[in-house]
Amino acid sequence: MGKAPICTWICFLTLVFSHLELSDEADVIGAEGSISDGETVVSSLETFQLGFFSPGKSRNRYLGIWYKNSPGAVVWVANRNNPIAEGKGVLTLSDTGNILLNQTNTVVWSTNVSGAARNPVAQLLDTGNLVLKDNKSMPESYLWQSFEHPSDTLLPGMKIGWNLKTGEERYLTSWTSADDPSLGSFTYRLDKNGLPQLFIDRGSVKRYRTGPWNGIGFGGYHTYEPASNSITMRLWLNQSGYLQRLIWEQKSNEWDVLYSAPFDKCGSYGSCGVNSICSSRRADACECIKGFISKSQESKNCLRESPLDCQKGEGFTRLDGVKVPDLLKIELNESLNPTGCEAECLKNCSCTAYANVNVSEGRTGCLMWFGDLFDITEVSDMYRGEDVFIRLSASGLGLTHDSKKKNRMAIIMVSIISSAIILGLISFIIWKRFEVKHHRSFMFMNK
Repeated sequence: MGKAPICTWICFLTLVFSHLELSDEADVIGAEGSISDGETVVSSLETFQLGFFSPGKSRNRYLGIWYKNSPGAVVWVANRNNPIAEGKGVLTLSDTGNILLNQTNTVVWSTNVSGAARNPVAQLLDTGNLVLKDNKSMPESYLWQSFEHPSDTLLPGMKIGWNLKTGEERYLTSWTSADDPSLGSFTYRLDKNGLPQLFIDRGSVKRYRTGPWNGIGFGGYHTYEPASNSITMRLWLNQSGYLQRLIWEQKSNEWDVLYSAPFDKCGSYGSCGVNSICSSRRADACECIKGFISKSQESKNCLRESPLDCQKGEGFTRLDGVKVPDLLKIELNESLNPTGCEAECLKNCSCTAYANVNVSEGRTGCLMWFGDLFDITEVSDMYRGEDVFIRLSASGLGLTHDSKKKNRMAIIMVSIISSAIILGLISFIIWKRFEVKHHRSFMFMNK
């Protein structure tokens, strides 16, 4: 797998949408300018608004950015963990270029920019990005920007992930509640171990996982590209730990949910045990991978019917269109094709599965798993599924082949029996009709 795409996506994840162009600077705060509680700054096309607000039933005040036509949809909060009293907030742009939030001359929040700007300007863009810049520098040379400090919402053009140069991580954190925007229990972040994956976590507990980046998108993850730049969308991590893609419906003036993750009973991380696969199409969602059997009726974990012995005759059974197992213990060879990947896995007695996950480069890149396989999910066509090849012993392969033969024989027998029954019924009906007709003819002759 090529290094450039991986490196790019470890550095950041971007929602790809068109940017709106900047217009006249009527949406700025100049050097030593300020806004008080009750005043707002509106972006040039009146898409976003910056000011002080109180969430829900709270009387605390926060500096935030929200949609002008939907004030309840707050997309960014400055002083999340440091609320201020009602009417006491003042946002000031200092002569050094720092944006300061004061409460009775006490700094509650600051951009904390090092170095002085000659002509500092704060501007609210129509993307929802609050930027601090030197007015004499390049237009997009920002000293600071709110897009680099996400709250619970990802807007078009925002980035989450890791900056490899600075080591800084950007991620979403839910609000504590609808009345409290302080740092909540859930985060949505990019895991850079192995291949990039996206996780919703609750502390150290994983709640949801996408598949790894495959050169085009994340496995098991639904993406949506708007047909028009006029469509307003956002990605929101709510207080309950659900990631929702929302679209603004102009006719009803409401936000509609296009997508939510976790999305069903198989969406939650580790819904089934090890060496099993989850499918929302089945009443009993969890099922052992072919070649594995359930450890017990109470356990969701599955064991191999026939242990691997690293002898000749071992091979693979294929899982089609799944979210691949979590990358708990893996090796990645970026240059191997599917044939080479299979051979490489067979050479290593500890290799339990493999997949070729780089779609953008002709299925190169060999991902091999070691040990038990966990969090495999069957996905529909609208999500990005991959083929995973599970290693089985020679006898294990025989068992799967035998079961396939038994299934085929069962189908054949059912077909034969069904056909015989149908033919028998048809013959019986024809015979009965003939018998009735013959009986009537006999009675007529007797008369």
